Amino acid sequence: MELAEARAFVSANHRGVLATRRRDGTAVLAPVVAGLGADGRVAISTRGGSHKVANLRRQPHASLCVFTDAFFGSFVQIDGPVEILELPAAMDGLVELYRQIAGEHPDWGEFRAAMRREGRVLVLISPERVGPAGQP
Repeated sequence: MELAEARAFVSANHRGVLATRRRDGTAVLAPVVAGLGADGRVAISTRGGSHKVANLRRQPHASLCVFTDAFFGSFVQIDGPVEILELPAAMDGLVELYRQIAGEHPDWGEFRAAMRREGRVLVLISPERVGPAGQP
């Protein structure tokens, strides 16, 4: 699979499982929704105090498996280094991600307030290696 194919898949499919590493090296898997940023990086919104963010601060590399809403069928694995973007710098990306996944929000002021209240961050994965979009 080519990088462009993987990016196209993530821009159309948003459910996934993010893999990070604990201090002892074992994997932590978390369900996430993901999208594709304008810069070609994969974007995930999460709480800044989550275990996945703590793991990524310690070891800024992640693997992400994205699949269709049907779950069984095509999927893609993306591996790469991670940047964690915090508020207020993350706000435009959080808005962009929401629009890609869910469309227009009925109250962007409330959305922005919720992002601040929840301490949201934007996890950005720079794809270095992608895996096949497979069929079971």
